[in-house]
Amino acid sequence: MKHTAIRFHRTVRQLAERVEESLAELQQRPDRGDISITTVIIWVAAVTGALLIAGTIALVIAKYNEDLNGI
Repeated sequence: MKHTAIRFHRTVRQLAERVEESLAELQQRPDRGDISITTVIIWVAAVTGALLIAGTIALVIAKYNEDLNGI
């Protein structure tokens, strides 16, 4: 338990330092090139399409599983 507490404290301290560094960088460079909304839309559409394709393949395989056993 003692080691877990020490690791947890160290992790929280490192996370706090990283957040402070990020905030300092944000104050120095406010135009750091954040991701655009168009990029987010494209990524969401790509992931949604991939999930739909995978789901369709899974449904077809589940439906015709008995017929595919002989292949």
